[in-house]
Amino acid sequence: MSRLVVATVSGLLVLAACSSGSSGGNNSGNNSGNNSGNNSGNTSTTQGAYGTLPAESGTPIKGGTITYPIIAGSQPTYIMPVFPGAAWTVYNYQFQVLLWRSLYWESIGNRPVMNYGLSLAPAPTYSNNDKTVTINLRSSYKWSDGKPVDAQDVLFFIDEVRAAVKENPDNFGPYTKGNFPDNVVSAKATGPEQVTLTLNRSYNPSWFTDTQLVYITPMPSTVWNVASAGGAHLNYANPANAKKIFDYLNAQSKKISTYATNPLWQTVDGPFKLTSFNSTTDANTMVPNPTYGGPQKAQFSTLQALYFASSPAEFNAILAGKLSQGTITADELPQVPRVRQLGDNVYGYPDLGFSYAVFNFKDTTGNWNNVIDKLYIRQALAHLSDQAAIIHGAYGGAAAPAYGPVPAIPATAYVPANAATNPYPYSISAAAQLLTSHGWKVVPNGTTTCQNPGTGANQCGANIPKGQNLNFTDYYVNDPKAAGQETTQWASAALQVGIKITPSAKTFNFIVDQYDDPVAPQNNNKWAVENFGGYTSNPYPTTDTIFNTGGSGNEGDYNSAEANRLIQASKFSSNPDAVRAEAAFITKDLPGIFLPNQDLIFTWKGISGPPDSFSDLTQYEFTPEYWYLTK
Repeated sequence: MSRLVVATVSGLLVLAACSSGSSGGNNSGNNSGNNSGNNSGNTSTTQGAYGTLPAESGTPIKGGTITYPIIAGSQPTYIMPVFPGAAWTVYNYQFQVLLWRSLYWESIGNRPVMNYGLSLAPAPTYSNNDKTVTINLRSSYKWSDGKPVDAQDVLFFIDEVRAAVKENPDNFGPYTKGNFPDNVVSAKATGPEQVTLTLNRSYNPSWFTDTQLVYITPMPSTVWNVASAGGAHLNYANPANAKKIFDYLNAQSKKISTYATNPLWQTVDGPFKLTSFNSTTDANTMVPNPTYGGPQKAQFSTLQALYFASSPAEFNAILAGKLSQGTITADELPQVPRVRQLGDNVYGYPDLGFSYAVFNFKDTTGNWNNVIDKLYIRQALAHLSDQAAIIHGAYGGAAAPAYGPVPAIPATAYVPANAATNPYPYSISAAAQLLTSHGWKVVPNGTTTCQNPGTGANQCGANIPKGQNLNFTDYYVNDPKAAGQETTQWASAALQVGIKITPSAKTFNFIVDQYDDPVAPQNNNKWAVENFGGYTSNPYPTTDTIFNTGGSGNEGDYNSAEANRLIQASKFSSNPDAVRAEAAFITKDLPGIFLPNQDLIFTWKGISGPPDSFSDLTQYEFTPEYWYLTK
C-alpha cells in the first residue's frame, strides 16, 4: 500500500535506496533498519543523488529560529491523526508527525527501510502462524501532560478508526475494505505498554508491519475521549461512544482557525507543540516539546513554517536568506550554482514511490471508458511519453526513468526485472502502428478515428463505434512548471498520431479533492486523465489500495483480475518474488502513464545535523528536531 498522495514537487520523485525487506513467515516482522534513528550518521546512498550530502559540521548554537516553506495549494488542512481521504497527503502527514508520532517510522535517511530507532516501539513480533502480533511500546515516550504513551492510546486510535470507517469509509484515508482495521479481529492491552492484535488470517509480516501498522498513531486516550468541550470522558471501547468522540474530533479538526488555541491539540507526544496557525495561509509556528521521549530533543527555540504563494516566491526567499531549509523545483535548477555561491547546501534524491498520469476508467463522457479499457490504446499512449526528453527538459537531468510502480532506482529488494527497460519506449511510429493495426485511421495533426469497429484482432474493440476519436483533457498540477511540461510533451507527440490532448492546470488540492473517483464519485464524468503527482510508498511497496479493485487510492477505478490476484499474493504469500511479480504486471498493464521519478531537492543554510536528518526529506520524512543553528 502506498503511504500518501504527493504532488509533483521540486526536482521530484525518484525512489530511494536499498530496502532489505523481510520475506515474511518469521516471528520478528521486518527487521530491516536499526535502532539508532538519525543518530546513525550518514547511511544514505549516492546513486541517483543530485549533489553531495554534506557531513555534520559547525558549532551548535542553543536556541534560535529555524524556518521552512509551505507553498500555496500544498498546505496542511487537517490535524487529527485519523485523516479523511481528501486530507491523506504528505503535507498533512509532515505537519501532524511533528505533534504526534506514528507507531513506526519508515526511513533511515534516504533509504526506505523501517527505522525502529525513531519508532515508538521496536519491531513487532509475530506468532501463531503470523496471526498474532505483539507490540511493546517504549517507556520513554510521554504525553505533554506527563502521562505515558501506553497501550490504551494505541487501542483508542484503533477504536476511533473503526468508528470513522463505519460511519463513512472515506473518513480514514488509507482504508480499503478488508484491510486495517477490518483485518484485526481483536486488539487488547496485554500489559501497560503492550498491545496484542489477533488477525483474521495469516499475513505476510512485512506487508502487515510496513503497510498496516505504520498507519497507527497513538492518541491521548485520557484527553481526547470526549464528545464536547469540557464533556464527560467516555469509554471509547463502546462503539456508540467511539462514534460520538470521532464526530467531535473530526469537527474540531475542520476548524483550522482554532488549531493553535484548541486545548485538544496541545496534548502531544511528538517533538514539537503548536503555538500559532494562520487560518488563511496555514503558516504556523511550533516550539520544542520538553517532554518528548524520542532519541533527540530540539536544541533550537522555534520552528516556523512560512507561507509562499508559489515556488518562485519561495525561491526568492532562499536567495534572500530568509529560509533555513527550502526546496528547489526543476525549473529552478539552472540557478543552483547561484544558490551554492550563497553558501547553501543543495541535495536531492529520488523518493520511494511513483509518479503517473492517471486514466479514469469510469468516465463515460465521449465513450472514454470504453476507449481506455483497451490495452493497445494505453500502450499507444505510453509510446508517446518521451521520458528522456522529460528528464532533460522538464527536470534538468535531476530525475531517473521509471516505467512502473517499483522503478529501478532506488534498488530495493522488490524491483522487478522489467523496471530497468522501458516496455513501451518512445516511438511515434510504434504508437501509430498499434492504432492502425486495430482499425483506426491515423491522421497526423488531425483527428484519428475508428474506421473498423468490432472485436476482431484487427478491429477497434468492444463498444467502440465507427468515427470514435481519442481526444481528451489532461488535468495537471499547476505548480511547479514541470508537470505542465510533461503534459505538453505528451500532447505534442500525441498530435503526431492524430490525438488531441488538451492540457489544463489545476491546484494539487483541487485535483485530489475533485478528480479522484473514490473521494468524489459524483465527478467521475468530469475527467479522463489527471496528473496530480503520485504516491510515496511504504518500504514494502505493494500497490494494495491503489491498483486493486475498490482500493481507497484507486484514483481512476482501474480494474484488473490479474492485478487483484497478484496484490493478494503480496499480502498473504511469504514468497519474496510476490511484490516483484505484482509490479512487473502493473508496469505492463498501464493503469496510467508512468512518468520519470524526479529528485526531491532541498537546500539548507546556517543549520546542521546528522546527514540522515536532511536526506530523509527526500522520503517525505521530516525530523527537524535533529537540526541546530550553527555559528
